[in-house]
Amino acid sequence: MSKSPVLIAIDVQNGFRDEYWGSSHNPECEDNIRALLAHWRANGWPIVLVRHNSASATSPLHPGQPGNDLQPGIDGEHSLYVTKTVNSAFYGEPDLHSWLQAKGHSSLVICGITTNFCCETTARMAGNLGYDVEFVLDATRTFDHPAVDGTIIPAEQMARVTAANLNGEFATVVNTADVLRAHA
Repeated sequence: MSKSPVLIAIDVQNGFRDEYWGSSHNPECEDNIRALLAHWRANGWPIVLVRHNSASATSPLHPGQPGNDLQPGIDGEHSLYVTKTVNSAFYGEPDLHSWLQAKGHSSLVICGITTNFCCETTARMAGNLGYDVEFVLDATRTFDHPAVDGTIIPAEQMARVTAANLNGEFATVVNTADVLRAHA
């Protein structure tokens, strides 16, 4: 078994800077992700980069759009590059679970965009598959979201609910400083 955790950076794409998505929270998200990536790269630890290829031609994340590209400072040395069209990185190409199993990885550190969709879905699946998951909440961000009654749920509240949903059940919710200290 590999002793170093795998850092999974999900959908840190230019398109999530677009006003198309509405109001967001946690402007430090991408800087925190870059700090995690720099730490992993400096230590030669495994990194999985994930990119969402939206099927919607009007989405900034649609292949061929500038928004589909990873944000500056995210791309770089990595062990696996997964592309997907759904929320979970476990349903992308190449197959993440098969790769993790073949390499003997059992510990994952998850960060990226968006907190309550692709990051949370990937963390839930990872937990169900038996991985030890650290979910780096301050290295994720999301957007305001409409509730079924038409009101708007602020992004900060969406992130807090994701943290409550995951912690102790599917993952351990941590922050960037905790991760950098724990994996020194």
